[in-house]
Amino acid sequence: MGNTPARPSTSAEDYVKVVYDLQERGTGPVTISGMAERLSVSNSSVSGMLRKLTELGLVEHQRYGAVNLTEAGTRAALSVLRRHRLLETYLVAELGYSWDEVHDEAEILEHVVSDKFVDRIAAHLGNPVVDPHGDPIPTRDGHIVERESVLLSNADEGVSGVIVRVNDTDPELLRYLADIEIGIGMNVEVVERQPFAGSLQIAVRPDEGAPERSQALGLVAAEALWISPETK
Repeated sequence: MGNTPARPSTSAEDYVKVVYDLQERGTGPVTISGMAERLSVSNSSVSGMLRKLTELGLVEHQRYGAVNLTEAGTRAALSVLRRHRLLETYLVAELGYSWDEVHDEAEILEHVVSDKFVDRIAAHLGNPVVDPHGDPIPTRDGHIVERESVLLSNADEGVSGVIVRVNDTDPELLRYLADIEIGIGMNVEVVERQPFAGSLQIAVRPDEGAPERSQALGLVAAEALWISPETK
């Protein structure tokens, strides 16, 4: 480990992580405006940082084009995501945090903990492959277990499946989902799409044998949930 290259700066790590996260969530090409919205900074701030990251060999970005990570940038992003998601898992599993509290804590800790510390956490937890929000945890060598999933907001009427992932960037949304008792591992079916009303009607079954209940879900919430569709 003595030859491990120096970590990028905190801000560089934040930027490559956001690029990777936006790519991973599959909402189209990563743009400066999309990054600015996610990071709550100006477009010019993102442009300036992207120039630095391009010089460091972490991103590729042509003016007015999409932002892409280089191989080195992808490695850096996976490294910080591993730290972030293992820290979230540890905070929930061992320290009693709720799933809406851990993102901000992990955002701070991910930049200061050592890889050795994170590896110890992984071993202590039994090397989990997903965090409390269902986000995949990269292995130490940057491998991710891929699972077929679809955004609930994109699922057609009649499609059913198990909730496998929740977007963790908005604590209020996580609290709302907890309040209406929707979470990882629950079976849901799209009963009716109401695009002009901006909502879906879904049937929720918390676990096998539990009674089914009907639930209206706004599109903002539906765009934060991924399901693994059942094969008919």
